[in-house]
Amino acid sequence: MEDFFFYVKLGLQHVLDFSAYDHILFLAALAIPFTFIKWNPVLVLATIFTFTHCLALGLSVYEVLVMDVALVEFLIPVTILLTALFNIIYQRSPDGKKSILLHGIATAFFGLIHGFGFSNYFKMLMAGEEDKLMPLLAFATGIEISQLIIVLGILALAYVLQSVLRVKQPIFVVVGSLVVILLTLPVLIATFPT
Repeated sequence: MEDFFFYVKLGLQHVLDFSAYDHILFLAALAIPFTFIKWNPVLVLATIFTFTHCLALGLSVYEVLVMDVALVEFLIPVTILLTALFNIIYQRSPDGKKSILLHGIATAFFGLIHGFGFSNYFKMLMAGEEDKLMPLLAFATGIEISQLIIVLGILALAYVLQSVLRVKQPIFVVVGSLVVILLTLPVLIATFPT
């Protein structure tokens, strides 16, 4: 049981490491359009992301499908940028025309990319280990707990800004997404394939 919590802690630390903030940026971009009042869609998207993220992690660890590290490192900021841009475009859609289907499909794809990104780190930890299932589940649990913390933090920030300071939701979504884009550009440039 001690090993389980060791890997949970590693998963938590890996996502909540502010020096490697790409995962935090993606989750922020994913959660920005939502509020505590309209939490159902963000729950659906977070579940889709969690499932595909863990699927990619498992596929890579068991070497069913292995992705090129450089390509994955570049695609991660691309997913962040696209999610933030989608938020801005989606914000301009009429309320009756808003559907999370496209957002859900994109989130599933992005979950796969991010899962493959974590798998490289996890495989280094597991070098020489025979039992990979328990550490994989524990590491994924830590990652998912930290993702929940980030999403709840973004929803809390949205609540404070929109309810207490009276910032209109469209302004919050656009400005928040632009901040995410600006923070993502240096990562995108640094990982651009050469």
